[in-house]
Amino acid sequence: MSPNLLDKIRRLADRREEVAAELSDPTVAEDAQRFARLGQEYARLESLSEHYAEWLQLGEEADNLQSLLDDPEMGEMAREELDAARDRRQAVEQELLGFLVPPDARDAANVFLEIRAGTGGDEAALFAGDLYRMYARYAEAQGWQVEILSASEGEHGGYKEIIARVAGAGVFARLKFESGGHRVQRVPETEAGGRIHTSAATVAVMPEREEMEAIEINANDLRVDTYRSSGAGGQHVNKTDSAVRLTHLPTGIVVECQQERSQHKNRARAMALLQARLEEAEQSRRDASEAATRRKLVGSGDRSERIRTYNFPQGRVTDHRINLTLYQLERVIAGDLDQVIEPLRTEHQADQLAALADSDGA
Repeated sequence: MSPNLLDKIRRLADRREEVAAELSDPTVAEDAQRFARLGQEYARLESLSEHYAEWLQLGEEADNLQSLLDDPEMGEMAREELDAARDRRQAVEQELLGFLVPPDARDAANVFLEIRAGTGGDEAALFAGDLYRMYARYAEAQGWQVEILSASEGEHGGYKEIIARVAGAGVFARLKFESGGHRVQRVPETEAGGRIHTSAATVAVMPEREEMEAIEINANDLRVDTYRSSGAGGQHVNKTDSAVRLTHLPTGIVVECQQERSQHKNRARAMALLQARLEEAEQSRRDASEAATRRKLVGSGDRSERIRTYNFPQGRVTDHRINLTLYQLERVIAGDLDQVIEPLRTEHQADQLAALADSDGA
């Protein structure tokens, strides 16, 4: 580890005591938002301090074992233990370096997941359905809740468009790299000649903002339409005009929610989705202004960007952003997404650490 990075870690470990002192101040507890923010920072710094202490301890252990290598009786055993200590210290060091990466305040947020069929007609709608089920199964494995807000089904199955809210611990942190263009290569069931077709769908993952952080929307900028739900949801859903469509007049963004029986609940969900869409549009503008200096290793999150290909004949999944190829298509499409997500998270962290090192050297 470089001296500069080690010095940053020491300073962060020292910062824990400062945060603890602030949390014990009665006046701080009166500010709920500040108290919560400091509590999150303390939890992060406490974990960092534990990793740092273990890293130091493993260093001392390695030094002691090094001194025993020439001992005729203890040398062989010391070498084995030394290799294990070095491997463990290397692993702890990687975890420790992760604390230097500035946390994304949105990582703990719930998300709105939008999947839209692209080119490919019926096959694209079927693929969009496959993607939704993939994410739904992954969410179930993570203990998350999935709530469909609106869906437009394809003529032969799947979805032309489906929008869902995914709620749980660290949802955005794990799904934020899924935004972009997804492509499938396979032989459709309707293809008599056995030819491989290429279809596409787009995925957007948008964090749901806390109420106090959400973008304020002027009521005069909204057009609100109510109508009877046409989707599945039981006999009670379509008896009243409970479905809600919101149009944001300045931007032309349209959102709708029709899954709840209550018009009030549908409007609240639609408003949260609209705020997330507006936040995403603002984030895209910020990203575009920084495009000249940003490294695009893990992608910009632009929905038009092709990020992944699912090749069924070869059983292959390829993530084009990090040149990752896995011959585990069946497992991935069944919801085993960690083997795709973890390399993306690791690469993103390495990218941020490299930028941090560059800034230190500047």
